Amino acid sequence: MSFEEVQFPSDISYGATGGPMFLTDVVATVSGHEQRNSKWSQSRAKYNAASGIKTETQWQALISFFRARRGKAVGFRFKDWSDYKGENVQIGVGDDSEVDFQLIKIYSSGSVAVSRDITKPVAGTVDIYVDAVLQSSGVSVDTTTGVVTFDTAPASSEVITADFEFDVPVRFDTDELGLSMDSFDAGSWSSIPLIEVRI
Repeated sequence: MSFEEVQFPSDISYGATGGPMFLTDVVATVSGHEQRNSKWSQSRAKYNAASGIKTETQWQALISFFRARRGKAVGFRFKDWSDYKGENVQIGVGDDSEVDFQLIKIYSSGSVAVSRDITKPVAGTVDIYVDAVLQSSGVSVDTTTGVVTFDTAPASSEVITADFEFDVPVRFDTDELGLSMDSFDAGSWSSIPLIEVRI
């Protein structure tokens, strides 16, 4: 899969609509009861960036970005302003041997907690803590995978937590852009679909 570590213009993504989706089959019986079959264990995000374009400068930037990614061909980073950071997230517990830990985010509702791998953390935003102590050295973060690596394995029972911002890996879900010139220097799009890609 072709992917470039470049972020979609954040001033356009700020006005985008969308979020997580699932794929569920629902079969209704003649009695009105339902059988539901969830096909995905993890959600997949979908966005429409058309509503984020307000100026000529933005649409020119979008055209350049779209051409450089060749439509659906090349994935890229997207900032989902409704969900772009994690705070005090436990990513692991030391065992005297493991040095690699995946950044994750936990979504809790009632007794249910869902874990999401964070594969595109934003450079310069990740802070790693061991037993609530900020690690200023001896640890690195791969911003292309979200893997945190310690030079020395955390000791047994030490709790590793993280604060971070992250992007969503996406691609355009179209190979064509349809700009409508409403008036001089004023244009609009009906749809600029983006969809999350699995990393």
